[in-house]
Amino acid sequence: MSNPQYWNGQQPGRMAPNNFFSLEPYRQRKDASRVSIIEKYDVLGYIAAGTYGKVYKAVGKQHANLNQLYAIKKFKSDSKDNQVLHYTGISQSAIREMSLCKEINHQNISTLKEIILENKSIYMVFEFAEYDLLQIIHYHSHPEIKPINKSSLKSIMFQILQGLTFLHENWILHRDLKPANIMVTQNGVIKIGDLGLARRFNNQLQTLYTGDKVVVTIWYRAPELLLGARHYTPAVDLWAVGCILAELLSLRPLFKGEETKMDNKKHMPFQENQLLKIMQILGTPTVNEWPTLNKYPEYHQLQRFTMFPSNLKAWYTNNGGVDEDCLDFLSKLLIYDPNVRINSLNSMSHEWFKQDPLPVSNIFANSTMKYPKRRIHKGDNDILGPVNNNNNNNNNNIYSNKRKTNLNNIQPNLNMGMNMNINMNDLTSSQKRNFASFMNNSSNIGFENAKRRN
Repeated sequence: MSNPQYWNGQQPGRMAPNNFFSLEPYRQRKDASRVSIIEKYDVLGYIAAGTYGKVYKAVGKQHANLNQLYAIKKFKSDSKDNQVLHYTGISQSAIREMSLCKEINHQNISTLKEIILENKSIYMVFEFAEYDLLQIIHYHSHPEIKPINKSSLKSIMFQILQGLTFLHENWILHRDLKPANIMVTQNGVIKIGDLGLARRFNNQLQTLYTGDKVVVTIWYRAPELLLGARHYTPAVDLWAVGCILAELLSLRPLFKGEETKMDNKKHMPFQENQLLKIMQILGTPTVNEWPTLNKYPEYHQLQRFTMFPSNLKAWYTNNGGVDEDCLDFLSKLLIYDPNVRINSLNSMSHEWFKQDPLPVSNIFANSTMKYPKRRIHKGDNDILGPVNNNNNNNNNNIYSNKRKTNLNNIQPNLNMGMNMNINMNDLTSSQKRNFASFMNNSSNIGFENAKRRN
């Protein structure tokens, strides 16, 4: 253990000054050691934007990451013209994504490199993936239809299931699987991304519905969720996988329904059109094939629908499908009853994956397609925002000792260990609860040592 006399470069025989551990000197030492995100990364522009904020493409500038590509996810703050007016805390989605991503490590899940907190903004730095499945599907469907070859199709699905099995074995639901959230690297490796809606589902104190009433993008939402399930299982992710497989086969969404928007936060509308789209292909569910169907809160809504027969085989044939094993696999993913629906681990052992061509580690290996790279929007490549333009030439000014909000009391350069240094006395009650939740998730997940579920 280090001798206190030597801390902070003190000479032998000299004790640390009396104020060494007080707040202001501590802040000065931390400010002096901080490195701005623009010093570590050269931002090329943003590649995606959404309600969460923006994702930027960047190149490493320091010796350890020189010329390596990264995707930097910047969470949106309460702002006007990119100038932060006030800080209201870290969103539940951001806390979940940070706490989960920093603990998990798998070849088919996007790798989090670090988290940086700077100037009241949160940045998650991920490995860069040049493509996503939505981009690939669009390329194959425009301007003319170009079917995805069998080798690529199997390899995509198998790698998705490998990543999903890892999540489920470690008690994590993704809850937002869709083509746009399935990344593909330049080397043809699938990476499941965007864990903003992901949730641990062991040792629940409340139902999953209590915390998040709306999960999964509507076209990929499982029927049990559409019927108002308060309790659900990893089967919701497998339904989404089935929808993704169908979309890869036909190059268009399988169940493209119109979402009914919420009229208020207390009343959840019944998604009639989406359920109709499902029944037109899979047929109307019955209690005989789904014994717990009448237990769902929205079961009575089924009375308004016409009885439809199952048309999945006809849909498959009309879209050029000839492989019976593939149809069987698709039908097992799209079973109404979640208790019967195939799980991710058993999916990888399905007969379809045992037939030639076998899945490979590079989904592009047996393809002649040359996919265009992600489009970069260069109109906004100032990742720090206009408020910091005057400081870009003097990075020391970026880290002023004046703290206007509590977020600046957090150590901004977090590695995979992600130790946080927070002055809890400066935080509001809401912020204290958020950070307590973040730290609790960080210390108790233990994914690497989790055992497989039966």
